[in-house]
Amino acid sequence: MTVFEEIESEVRSYARSFPCVFNRAKGELLWDEKGNQYLDFLAGAGTLNYGHNNENFKGALVEYITNDGITHGLDMYTKAKAEFLETFNEVILKPRDLNYVMQFTGPTGTNAVEAALKLARNVTGRENIISFTNGFHGVSMGALAATGNSHHRGAAGVSLSGVSRMPFDGYLGDDVDTNAYLDKVLSDSSSGIDKPAAVIVETVQGEGGVNAASFEWLQGLQAVCTKHDVLLIVDDIQAGCGRTGTFFSFERTGIKPDIVTMSKSLSGYGLPFAVVLMKPELDQWKPGEHNGTFRGNNLAFVTAKAALDHYWRDDAFTKSILQKGQYVEKRLKAMAEQYSEGVFSTCGRGMFQGINCVDGDIASQITKEAFANGLIIETSGAEDQVIKIFCPLTISEGNLKRGLDILEKSVQKICLKTDELPDESCYFDHVQVDENVKWVS
Repeated sequence: MTVFEEIESEVRSYARSFPCVFNRAKGELLWDEKGNQYLDFLAGAGTLNYGHNNENFKGALVEYITNDGITHGLDMYTKAKAEFLETFNEVILKPRDLNYVMQFTGPTGTNAVEAALKLARNVTGRENIISFTNGFHGVSMGALAATGNSHHRGAAGVSLSGVSRMPFDGYLGDDVDTNAYLDKVLSDSSSGIDKPAAVIVETVQGEGGVNAASFEWLQGLQAVCTKHDVLLIVDDIQAGCGRTGTFFSFERTGIKPDIVTMSKSLSGYGLPFAVVLMKPELDQWKPGEHNGTFRGNNLAFVTAKAALDHYWRDDAFTKSILQKGQYVEKRLKAMAEQYSEGVFSTCGRGMFQGINCVDGDIASQITKEAFANGLIIETSGAEDQVIKIFCPLTISEGNLKRGLDILEKSVQKICLKTDELPDESCYFDHVQVDENVKWVS
């Protein structure tokens, strides 16, 4: 029995899928204590968009620590906080014509969601929240009430209230406009749905199965919210920080949410960090109404600023992500068509994509086979039926191809019961590549 099995709680999960002891990481690579190398297509569940131990941030962090910079400062003013706020405003908000103020919450995404829901209720004076089928917003009680997954909800031990569930884009089929249904429910005083304080939505549902809402649906959702004087909260915790190509996942839709929650890759270095962005008129908090001992991680301010400076001052990184996303999409579609007789399908957007294996057991077999061949990759969806591509956005061309080759061979072995790939298994040469785009690392 290992020390983990002897002392650590049974609640651990990822360790069961990847049962080895890791002790070193760099970029998109991990090594276990025996020296075995793995490609990381999990990336801290979206926390490591810039890879492990990114050299562009490490020096700034080491220098800050060496100079005895403030590590913990509650919500007091610090130089590191000021520099992050100034950079975020200059590099992210102003170029996108977004006018938000920022609240530093506790260091996890679920705390940012709790704060957003609390704020919406306080500002509007209403209790109800609209969330969507297959949505995931965290596992603390308020966020869990807005989460659809029965596995997580069942662990609460109490009834979860204050939230009404609506069908996400495509949930009732491609021909059904679920925004029209939401509009009807909110327009009918006898629908049984109380007028909500807010609607909370992920533009791409990560844990729910990599379900990407169309731009038109998101635009329609904002229109419904505006019509009924309901706040729109975009949970960009997993889809933000470049995962779909742009810094915010909603940028190309043209919508401007009232509130945005962010965490995961915001720090750039895997350091705990979460925020709520809100329109200034919504900032009606009284001092200390929502607080926490670890709000505002100064080490994370340093690396977050470095990430903004290095990757987001021009559009080269966005172009690189979109280019890689086109390649991933091409490869996944080829796998779905070639090895599953059309049963599998693809989903997602940008570098937030997946292959839907329909059956969770098949998806599990594929990811286990991939791990045995040096690829760390996870599943998502209600039945864990979707294999999720979640590698660092900074991954090299060679390692992206290598990781997808491992995945393809695993899909083929499980689906066709053979180890031998056909000659046409490498699809990179068939992807239309803009030679002017540099794959940023």
